[in-house]
Amino acid sequence: MSSNAAIVVCQSGYEGLLAREMEGLGLSASESGPGWVRTESAAGLSTDGLRQAAFPHAILEGTVAMSGDRVNELAQAIFEFFAGRVRGERIEGAWPCLFAGGQDVTGLGRRVAAVESAFHELLKKKLGRVAKLASAEKPRVGPVRGLFVWFTDFGKAHVARSAFMNGPLRMADDDDAPSRSYLKVEESYGIIGSEPKPGESVCDLGAAPGGWSYSAAKRGARVVAVDNGPLKGGALHHPLIDHRLADAFGFSPGKNAVYDWLFSDLLEDPHKVVKRVVEPWLFGGWSRRFVINLKFGRVDPIELLGELRGPGSPFSLRASGVRIVHLYHDREEFTVTGMVAA
Repeated sequence: MSSNAAIVVCQSGYEGLLAREMEGLGLSASESGPGWVRTESAAGLSTDGLRQAAFPHAILEGTVAMSGDRVNELAQAIFEFFAGRVRGERIEGAWPCLFAGGQDVTGLGRRVAAVESAFHELLKKKLGRVAKLASAEKPRVGPVRGLFVWFTDFGKAHVARSAFMNGPLRMADDDDAPSRSYLKVEESYGIIGSEPKPGESVCDLGAAPGGWSYSAAKRGARVVAVDNGPLKGGALHHPLIDHRLADAFGFSPGKNAVYDWLFSDLLEDPHKVVKRVVEPWLFGGWSRRFVINLKFGRVDPIELLGELRGPGSPFSLRASGVRIVHLYHDREEFTVTGMVAA
C-alpha cells in the first residue's frame, strides 16, 4: 500500500495561508480543517519544498486514510497498518508514536486519546518489545520515522510512517518572564539550532518589556536592551541586562563592535524593519546570529515571504542558514533566524 498524500500541520487559523504557500510550490489542497491541510502530489512532484516553507509545523508523508465508527475498530486498523509496515525492520531505540487531531474540534481530543490507548494495548500484546520503545515525545527538526496518526474527524484518521518536523514546538512558560513574547525566542533556538551562551553578547532592539532579553540573560549572556519603554519582571534590574533608553531604529553598536546575537521583535511595518534594522545590521556585520520577528498583519504574508526570499533580500545577500518560520507561539508574524555571512 503506497500513497502520495500528505497531511501538512499548521497553526489553527492559518490553513488558508498554508494552502497559498503550497500553491506556490505546485501543490494544491485537496481538503483542509482546523490546523491541517491535505495534499496529493502529482507524479514526479514532491512535498520536499514544504520542508523550508514558513507555515508547516509538520509534514506527515505518504499518509493512508482510515475510517471507523468505533474506537477499537480504528485502533485495530492502525495497528494492522503499523505491524505490516514494521515487519522486517530492526527497531533498536526509541521511536516516535504520535496521535493528534484537528484543532478546535470539540471532543475530538478525547476520541484521539481513546484510540491511542486502545492501539497501545494491541501493541503491548502483539509487539511487546517494540511497544516498550515507543515515545510520545515530539521530535524537533528533521525527518523522522515512526508512527504518526492525525485525526480529521471522529471516524477518520490519516496514518503515516514518515514525517518531517519543521521545528515549531510549544514551549514551557517561565513565571519571571516579563511577557508572552518570551516563548517566541525560546522556540526560535530550536529553529536556528543554537542559543545564547554564558559570556556571549546580545543586542535586543525594541526590548521592552524584556522577554527576549530575559531569555538570553538567564543563560548567562550579556544583553544590551534597547527601548525607550520600561523593562519588567525578570528583566528589570537583571545584572546581565544593560537597559539603554534609545530608539531601536537609531541604535548602532559603534565602531568595530560585533554582537554574538541580534534580537528584534518590533511592532512595526516589516518593510521598515528590513530597511532600518536588517539591512544595516547584516551589511555592517554587526552581529553573528540573528532572531528577527516581522509582523505581517497589515501586509500580504505570501508576498512578504517572496520578498524576504528574493535574490535582492538582505537575508539572501548577507546571511546563511536562513529559516523563515511561523512558530507555534507566533501570531500574525514570521520569525526569521540565521547567521550573518562572514
